[in-house]
Amino acid sequence: MKGHHPTLGIALILLMAGCFATMDTSIKYLGAFVPVLLIMWGRYLTQTLVMTVWLLRSKTSTFRAAHPKFQLLRGILLLLTSSASFYGVQYLPVAEFTAINMLTPVIVTLLAGWVLHERVSALRWALVCGGFAGALIVIRPGSGMFGWAVFLPLAGAVSYASFQVLTSKLAALESPFTTHFYTGLTGTAVLTPLLLSSPIDIVGTLQAATAGHLALMLGIGLLGTTGHLLLILALGLAPTSTLMPFVYTQIAFAAAVSYAVLGHAPDQWGWVGMGVVAVCGAASAWLNVRKGAVPSSAVAADTIAD
Repeated sequence: MKGHHPTLGIALILLMAGCFATMDTSIKYLGAFVPVLLIMWGRYLTQTLVMTVWLLRSKTSTFRAAHPKFQLLRGILLLLTSSASFYGVQYLPVAEFTAINMLTPVIVTLLAGWVLHERVSALRWALVCGGFAGALIVIRPGSGMFGWAVFLPLAGAVSYASFQVLTSKLAALESPFTTHFYTGLTGTAVLTPLLLSSPIDIVGTLQAATAGHLALMLGIGLLGTTGHLLLILALGLAPTSTLMPFVYTQIAFAAAVSYAVLGHAPDQWGWVGMGVVAVCGAASAWLNVRKGAVPSSAVAADTIAD
């Protein structure tokens, strides 16, 4: 039951962070051999198939959606976020991309004040400013390190923050497993015609791909699906305020996996900026949970965009 197994909940969150860090690094690596659009389609198709089996075996969750229009809009927002992520890691180092993408909690604070007309305290404004300052340290505008590509994780963070504000208005109306199914189904339904109408030779690409590349493509889908399921399960074991700080270990996992696979390590200022983003983001999300302005399941997931 919720809150009764915090240690296990934290362990699941750490596994989740490892899943997403490994997935992002795998996407960056595989993107050099397989078109990103095909990789992303495979990721959503895998989630749809896995969740179909899950719901068929479930005794508590069903395929019935109480709010199909909400599911569609929510799925599109997540697809936009995923698009920014899948293409963004092709141009940015994984660790730095992850840190910028995790500005979502501070952007949620901005949108809550602007869209929902909530009062934003001085502390929250300080965390917002601190989070963006951390991102600027990572990006270092004018340095020529990343160029236009920095707008991809920023766009992904804004898209996902919009998703969180929408979720905060309609939370607890659907089973998270049903929602997870429709997230995959929406992505698959949108990406399939895009892929078929693209110049990508799907059959030729798959035939030319090595067994390792095909296995990695399947693994990306499984890592994404498993990561979100671990989050759902963790939320049933511990309070969100307990779990939230550990979500930001994804930045460290991303740095470690990226270095092991791709040989990239952030420089000194990169580490400083990522640390500032992690502290401000975690504090912003924790304040959201404590105030109750955003539902626990939404805030815990507000950095999870893959």
